[in-house]
Amino acid sequence: MRAWMLAVAALALGGCDNNEVGDVSLGLFTTKDIKVEVLRDPIVTGVTCHISNVEADLDLADPSDMGIACRQTGEITPQMIAAIDKGKSGEVVFKKSKSVLFKSLKIRRILDADNQTLLYIAYSTKETKGSYKHSLSTVPLWGTRAYRARGEHH
Repeated sequence: MRAWMLAVAALALGGCDNNEVGDVSLGLFTTKDIKVEVLRDPIVTGVTCHISNVEADLDLADPSDMGIACRQTGEITPQMIAAIDKGKSGEVVFKKSKSVLFKSLKIRRILDADNQTLLYIAYSTKETKGSYKHSLSTVPLWGTRAYRARGEHH
């Protein structure tokens, strides 16, 4: 019995993440919790995102549902915007394994240059019940040093 309790405690601690800022239990009779993590964009360091997702400590795969909210929390410079991928699919800024079956949660940054807005999309890499789960948040460049009015050269 004691060995079983130690194994459960080790699994629970193994799921802890140093980016975790919140942990909400979904009830007494479930091993599922809503975890809230913070992510600072590694290139556009003036952007901070909070990601919520369900984790199931004793399951082989976590559910795919997630939410994301990103905000400007510091300076955003033209040099930062110059350093990011400006392709239509953007670039992955965060990746987290969600199962032993190759499912992961990814956060991708995309620049909407016409509207001077950074898009952050959180998504699951595996189809769940006929759908790829995803969530979107935006950070406008308006009011930052990186903002360029329409027609200005970059």
